[in-house]
Amino acid sequence: MPAALLLSSLLAAWAAQSVATRPDVNLSVSSTLVVIPVSVTDSSNRFVLGLEKHNFALFEDGVRQTISQFAAEDAPLSVGLLIDTSGSMGSKLGVSRQAIAEVLKILNPEDEALLIEFNDRPTLSVAFTHDYASIQDRLSAVESQGLTALLDSIEVGLKEMKKARNSRKALLILSDGGDNNSRYTAQEIGNLVREADVQVYAMGVFEPFSNRRLTESELSGPALLAELCEQTGGRLFPARASSALASIARKIAIELRNEYVLAYSPANHEHDGKYRKVDLKLDPPAGLTALKARWRLGYYAPAQ
Repeated sequence: MPAALLLSSLLAAWAAQSVATRPDVNLSVSSTLVVIPVSVTDSSNRFVLGLEKHNFALFEDGVRQTISQFAAEDAPLSVGLLIDTSGSMGSKLGVSRQAIAEVLKILNPEDEALLIEFNDRPTLSVAFTHDYASIQDRLSAVESQGLTALLDSIEVGLKEMKKARNSRKALLILSDGGDNNSRYTAQEIGNLVREADVQVYAMGVFEPFSNRRLTESELSGPALLAELCEQTGGRLFPARASSALASIARKIAIELRNEYVLAYSPANHEHDGKYRKVDLKLDPPAGLTALKARWRLGYYAPAQ
């Protein structure tokens, strides 16, 4: 019998759900399988659950693809946490710790997480672990200093995500502005993000007004993060005040727990290394309108 359609924010439900009742779901992954996480919301920004495979249509470069695997249940996550510890973070570090704590609350024993701190350069502080308390312990000792190598930290994060055990992978970036000390360019990081099978989310308190002159890279930081997130099916959540970071972190965590995961083997078997655009169309049940979907917008085919 088809699952009943449920519209709710699920915040209370997820807080109450025990690990014991969590379904053990994962997708099998091969080198030729393209995995597309999808989140669906209604006009009130509530998650739409209960959709089935026939409600989705996937297209690659305009050609419809056969969805070979479909999961509507919660599947294990590999999460990379990137926290800005540059000098400008200062008093924001306390609420940043709280925000990461909110994300860690929704992780289960089947999940895993890592922590990367970045200021002048990125540092892998905690490699993939199920011991989330070790991440909290490390964060309690963090101090703010130095410049901001945001792009370099994303490169390190994407490299570390290749070691993930789970097929569902996400990077969560917490920063207060753009980059002013990276070796990598925005274009290089954009290409790496498109090549990676990783969703990117970002939350930050940006500087609409500043006592100092911001560099061009710093000014373009929010727009760059928004573009990187959109390409992967993630989102940028700008906070008007640092006090909002914990609430934003909860929203991201809940979204990651309420995604559909679609997978297909491309009809185009060429290993040409070219970028392939992925489109998605919804065919929702009667009575549901104005639904919005977010998904990974494309990927690079293997070069050989």
